Amino acid sequence: MKITLAHGSGGKSTSDLIERIFAKHFSNPVLNMMEDSAVVEGYPKIAVTTDSFVVTPLVFKGGDIGRLCVCGTVNDLLMRGAVPKYITCGFIIEEGADSEALELIAASVAETAREAGVIVVAGDTKVIEGSGGVYINTTGVGFVKESTDICSTNLQVGDAVIVSGNLGDHHAAILSARMNIENGIKSDNAPLGEMVRKMLKEGIELHCMRDITRGGLATVLNELAKASNVSIELQQSSIPVDSEVKAFAEILGLDVLYMGNEGKLAAVVPSSQAQKAVEIIRGCRYGENACIIGEVKDGRGVNLITALGGVRKINVLYGEGLPRIC
Repeated sequence: MKITLAHGSGGKSTSDLIERIFAKHFSNPVLNMMEDSAVVEGYPKIAVTTDSFVVTPLVFKGGDIGRLCVCGTVNDLLMRGAVPKYITCGFIIEEGADSEALELIAASVAETAREAGVIVVAGDTKVIEGSGGVYINTTGVGFVKESTDICSTNLQVGDAVIVSGNLGDHHAAILSARMNIENGIKSDNAPLGEMVRKMLKEGIELHCMRDITRGGLATVLNELAKASNVSIELQQSSIPVDSEVKAFAEILGLDVLYMGNEGKLAAVVPSSQAQKAVEIIRGCRYGENACIIGEVKDGRGVNLITALGGVRKINVLYGEGLPRIC
């Protein structure tokens, strides 16, 4: 079945679409009430995030827009030390979209939500003129302990900078699909709850965490250095990159420091706890290639110590970081 503007009319066609695809895959006691708003259990302190996903192609090696929208949303909550609980999904569907493809995306949302430990408590569907595209807007809510304070202003001189794995996988996977380049590169889109929960449980003093998405590691670390009025020194030889992604980037003249990811985090912790934190992350799903890549120092900005021992100033991403990866 092809989606038509009638499916966005609010009438029977809309109801049929919701029942056939979304209600079937997202079913839970809260959503099944089909009220104008969801009433859910609360907590003294909550984290809230919102995001929109417009990636093309809709399906790519290692994932799809459905998995991506859940991972991107829950990871934003996790970076503040929150326990993700609820998510909303608003679908904007262009006429001509295939209902079978839409159902695969919905099923992917549901499967990834189960993996991430969240439930879809509200949603919306709009159909617009177009040529078969699908866009998803999400809002995520998580619970935060009163004592938790993980933010970008907490960096301290002497802290260690950790990344949870190889850089650039998602960016390279999307660009490969857009350019019809055949390779084995897969997106890293993944929910990172296990590694965050275990670090907190083991008493790691997480000064700051960020997921390394648009703008890449370089942009993320520049934002953190600016917020805390410090500098960050990176060791090029320590930055993990898959060999195939590295070769792909070199061929196209890309810098992996500016390539986006959807299943990697950067964590800043006291140097005395850095090795323990790395071991915890490596023991988690999606964290086997975690490593310490740098140190927080006095000064401003981000510097890279190259393999030859030189110093390279690392700035934020300027211009458009093609392709649109999320």
